[in-house]
Amino acid sequence: MSRSEFAEFLIARRAQLQPEDVGLPAGRRRRTPGLRREEVAALAGVSADYLARLEQGRDTNPSMAVLAALADALRLNEIEKHHFGKLALGIEQKAKCPSAGQAREQVSPTMQAVIDALHPTPAFMLGRWLNLLTGNPAWRDFAEPLGMFNEESHGNFATFVFAHPTAQKTILNWDAAADMAASALRAAATRFPDDPSVQDFITALSRYPEFERRWREHRLTDFRTVVLRIQHPVRGEVEVEVETLDPAADQTVMIWLVDRRQARQPGLRLVNE
Repeated sequence: MSRSEFAEFLIARRAQLQPEDVGLPAGRRRRTPGLRREEVAALAGVSADYLARLEQGRDTNPSMAVLAALADALRLNEIEKHHFGKLALGIEQKAKCPSAGQAREQVSPTMQAVIDALHPTPAFMLGRWLNLLTGNPAWRDFAEPLGMFNEESHGNFATFVFAHPTAQKTILNWDAAADMAASALRAAATRFPDDPSVQDFITALSRYPEFERRWREHRLTDFRTVVLRIQHPVRGEVEVEVETLDPAADQTVMIWLVDRRQARQPGLRLVNE
């Protein structure tokens, strides 16, 4: 998977750039979107034939210098460069990732104790494809009125974001949540290429256009820190700072720091209040 995804990433990023983005004249209307292969090759200082081999998966061993030049030519930000390097170097391959088998769907007693100890700050743990594994009472108090992990969402954060009929009304800056979920799944799929559960879930989500577009474009954001604006049925509009931790190779802890103005509502307080 890693090399084909590397090739797909190259093609997707080239298609998203316009000539004016890299200081080239717009010229006549183009038959296909984005930069031509020859233009990216020239910007990176490599031959168009070599770039073609990379995009077609016929060359799988680019040097660090070539990677750096391509990253600059494609105008990648730091998050994208990190992902690009992982794909190129094969860091996500099973041989280098002992845990790259089936997802672990059990919460250790230690991690459960940590989640519980964070109360009254809402905190919960997600599995490899963003399915809910556990949460503390503060999280359940906050999330249950939203329907975020109910049967309709199949207990999954990404399914809520992309498939739940109320998600775009519940999360006022829905695009940020959608980018966060898609980026987290991209990281999981890259790190664990041999887990069929992740791949099956991504295939299922691809029937939703907003997810499919983000996935096809290799949309990447810093999904570990984001601010969401929630329209809560009990607390009104609430601003939530989301901090994401990786306590284990295949699990994620999300901590929701609720707006101080809403912290005094019944049933929810900040840690330092």
